[in-house]
Amino acid sequence: MKVADLHPWPTDADEAVAIQDRLRPLADLSSAGPRVVRTVAGLDVAYADDRLAAAAVVLDAETLEVVEETTALDRPGFPYVPGLFAFRELPALVGALRALSVTPDLLVCDGHGLAHPKRFGLACHLGVLTGLPSIGVGKTRLVGEYDEPGAERGAWSPVSDGGQVVARALRTQTGVKPVFVSVGHRADLDTACALTLRLAPRYRLPETTRRADHLSRETLKAR
Repeated sequence: MKVADLHPWPTDADEAVAIQDRLRPLADLSSAGPRVVRTVAGLDVAYADDRLAAAAVVLDAETLEVVEETTALDRPGFPYVPGLFAFRELPALVGALRALSVTPDLLVCDGHGLAHPKRFGLACHLGVLTGLPSIGVGKTRLVGEYDEPGAERGAWSPVSDGGQVVARALRTQTGVKPVFVSVGHRADLDTACALTLRLAPRYRLPETTRRADHLSRETLKAR
């Protein structure tokens, strides 16, 4: 699939912040949808020593069966800087996406979109680069405050930061910790949460994340 070359990979924090500031207005946060989702790509990255492996796993949105999966091995080329973590993972994730022969209808990132200190997390960045609808489903909160949602599956509460709703804390299974769902590009929060629940019929994390996490870890073990 196609991924646009909208910028070179930065080598320091100042360059990375400048890229975020330039691309942030390109993220479409007002579109409703996506309306039709037949295939969904889960994206995740695993680390081992000085290596990383990015995985892209495309699932059938109805059956949750694997349609295609790809990986890309790399070494982190950017230091760990809070708020700029995406730049450690983006080169490998882009490599994995470009290796796909199918173009999914939606990207589900293991991370955040709007719920980011600069309002431009990994899901926003990948959405802008690919032009595809994208959402972030984070295991932990990055920014904002929220009230604990009800205990039942499907319960949610808004996550607010600086007076803005940036995500929802969503209970995907009764009695388990919530996940944090935020929009990235060409998606709305209602649809993002509905799709997250649809992709998480049995476990806390959506199958997209679970499959991509497993594949990235197994790829590192095999190399």
